[in-house]
Amino acid sequence: MEAAAAAPPPHGGPRAAAGGAPARGLGRHEYAVLALTFASYAAFHASRKPPSIVKAVLSAEWAPFSGARGPHRLGELDVAFLSAYALAMFAAGHLADRADLRRLLGTAMLASGAACAALGAAYFLDVHALAFFAAAQVASGVVQSAGWPCVVAVMGNWFGYASKRGTIMGVWNSHTSVGNIAGSVLAAAVLEFGWGWSFLVPAFVIAALGVVVIVFLVAHPSEAGLEVQAMEVEMNGDGGEEVELLGEDKKEAQANEDDELEMEMGSQLPRAIGFFEAWRLPGVVPFAFCLFFSKLVAYTFLYWLPFYIRNNAVAGQFLSHKASGILSIVFDIGGVLGGISAGFLSDAIGARAVTSVLFLFLSIPALIVYRTYGSISMHHNIGLMFLSGYFVNGPYSLITTTVATDLGTQDAIKGNSRALATVSAIIDGTGSVGAALGPLLTGYISTRGWNNVFFMLIVSISLAILFLIRLAKDEIVTKLSTRS
Repeated sequence: MEAAAAAPPPHGGPRAAAGGAPARGLGRHEYAVLALTFASYAAFHASRKPPSIVKAVLSAEWAPFSGARGPHRLGELDVAFLSAYALAMFAAGHLADRADLRRLLGTAMLASGAACAALGAAYFLDVHALAFFAAAQVASGVVQSAGWPCVVAVMGNWFGYASKRGTIMGVWNSHTSVGNIAGSVLAAAVLEFGWGWSFLVPAFVIAALGVVVIVFLVAHPSEAGLEVQAMEVEMNGDGGEEVELLGEDKKEAQANEDDELEMEMGSQLPRAIGFFEAWRLPGVVPFAFCLFFSKLVAYTFLYWLPFYIRNNAVAGQFLSHKASGILSIVFDIGGVLGGISAGFLSDAIGARAVTSVLFLFLSIPALIVYRTYGSISMHHNIGLMFLSGYFVNGPYSLITTTVATDLGTQDAIKGNSRALATVSAIIDGTGSVGAALGPLLTGYISTRGWNNVFFMLIVSISLAILFLIRLAKDEIVTKLSTRS
């Protein structure tokens, strides 16, 4: 973020502008940014849920997904989206650090709506070619990859130096689970009218929100006439965030500045960090590969949980396609609270790696218990599914938001906000490779029994823990040394 010099009032309160006239603080802009970025990424996730909701229907009655090889092909369809998403993510982060974030994000949402609608059109046009479904998923993965680096970069522009950003990001990152819930409810609600509608409704939602983003999103404080300075001072109330709202007379004076001054101001912008330079930043590699395995687990549930519920009896009864889709949102409700809790705890103890390891460790017994006792009754299933979502999504949420923001604004790059999209894309892109692998493996392993799938998930969580052990140890040593 750009820098400036005048101490503000309490957060969001009025203060005097350049001409002595009262001016509003940053609060209303921040709330608008939170709401728009939250809704935007929730819409991205809502548009990813239909494939998981319609899986059981496709495997039962729609070629080429029906028959013995149906689960394999459904897994291949998942990997078509996720592999394209993962590979395109690295380029998307590079692009987001250099592009107009508002236009890039809005365009990606419109294109994502078109790709999702194309999948729904296959139902109405009676398309049965695997190549068509795969091509639509690849296109969807490419255009959706721009979403995450854009929203994280916008959030970094506005909240990158907030002292409680773990809590802020934890609450904000519930958009993932909220989007999953909304997508599940929308897709399941219209499934009885034909599975094509399960794609068309979320497609319309994300496209409509894309238009709203293009018109209303303010991607950087400077676009609202705000200069943010002295960003080394945290937004904790002690001096507060250094914010100045330009008065009308000052704006007019700036508008009359000559080209030489504009060039001088432009030259002061930080350069966008290079891709390989970002990989060498402290902490990027271990957190990126931790997310590889953590996201593998989270996305296995994202794409296969409704199918798992549909094909595993609860209290001796098999649920309908619609009921399975609705019930699966319990996992995401747990994920909402897990992400918020992980962010709050990491702020309280000042240790992101320790918090991540703790949640990952506790997710292992949670998954074992869910697999073992989840079929006893509906109450057991709901409670244990909630617990699994709580611990599985906690570290995934923390790493993709708060940790990415920490690493993208760390002292090693002197607070260069134009590094944030690249760093977040590296972390989430690496995680998305794991996200592609999990559903693919599940498609093959599930045909040999779901115990094998859960074993794969537990091994993945264990590997995720190993990548953070050293960082967690360093955090503990640092905390103990500062107390002594």
